[in-house]
Amino acid sequence: QVQLVESGGGLVQAGGSLRLSCAASGSIFSVNAMGWYRQAPGKQRELVAAITGSGVTNYADSVKGRFTISRDNAKLTVHLQMNSLKPEDTAVYYCNPGRWLGGYIPYDYWGQGTQVTVSS
Repeated sequence: QVQLVESGGGLVQAGGSLRLSCAASGSIFSVNAMGWYRQAPGKQRELVAAITGSGVTNYADSVKGRFTISRDNAKLTVHLQMNSLKPEDTAVYYCNPGRWLGGYIPYDYWGQGTQVTVSS
């Protein structure tokens, strides 16, 4: 059974930081790339950052230089360090397992998400 549990969201002022964590079941985590998506009200879910099994990272232009994705293969966790947060970063954030084939391709497994709210 696939389990993805996100945590670390909250309310923060613009310019602040948050660190999101995702605990994943081993069968999904160990062989796959992992990604962080976000979905703001009224908008489509978008890929924010991805990391391959070997640690290669990729970011959406909107978060480059502010967000950092990392993974701990021993602990089956993936993190998203978010700095210099902006009100437009407000969204529900989801971690997701996927594949890297010249770009990130998600599997259809999703956790409950964690809410990030950035006040101006």
